[in-house]
Amino acid sequence: MSDNRKKILIDYDDVVICHQKVAVLEDINLKIFDGEFVYLLGKVGSGKSSFLKSLYAETGIESGSAHILDYNLRRISNRQISQLRRKIGIVFQDFQLLIDRNAHDNLAFVLRSTGWKRKNEIEEQIGDVLEKVGMAAKGYKMPHQLSGGEQQRIVIARALLNSPKLILADEPTGNLDQETGHELVELLHSICRESQTTVIMATHNLSWTTKFPSRIIRCEDSKLLEYQPDSYFA
Repeated sequence: MSDNRKKILIDYDDVVICHQKVAVLEDINLKIFDGEFVYLLGKVGSGKSSFLKSLYAETGIESGSAHILDYNLRRISNRQISQLRRKIGIVFQDFQLLIDRNAHDNLAFVLRSTGWKRKNEIEEQIGDVLEKVGMAAKGYKMPHQLSGGEQQRIVIARALLNSPKLILADEPTGNLDQETGHELVELLHSICRESQTTVIMATHNLSWTTKFPSRIIRCEDSKLLEYQPDSYFA
């Protein structure tokens, strides 16, 4: 199926994103479709994180037209922000797991916080996401008992809890060795492919784009630009 027949999940038109009244990214014209895997490339400080934060309304849109999952980010209310964030799964570089409880209870905490009440449904959902990330047998372990790669798998499981339409992964392999990072990127591609969940992965590691080819957008000179092979790898 071609992109022009898919549902547009994110639609930015002439968008300017500011941080503390300073423009970080300008003239953003971008459409991202349902079920896409998109790499967001750029150096540290190029605006990758600011763009990702704009998608869940943590960083404001200064001007232009910005829509995501049928929400207008220029006019979004606090109640709608809460609704939007429940439809987005976020994978952080530094895990951000609660260190005083095991992996299972980290996930249960998120589900209860987002309105899940029935214990049997909570248990079923936790079992499902742990199975998807290959951690079904390790829910009892505390974060410090898990390797970095295992912790990141729990973070991905956490991102999947509310069956999101979109996963944002901000440098998810930044604290991992190459082999473990390879496994995590492969897992994210598998989730995108099997569940038709859109994934946007910010990274500065070009090797992932050759090992797992997909659409590439780059942050450069305060712009978001579609990948151009001849210029980017020059």
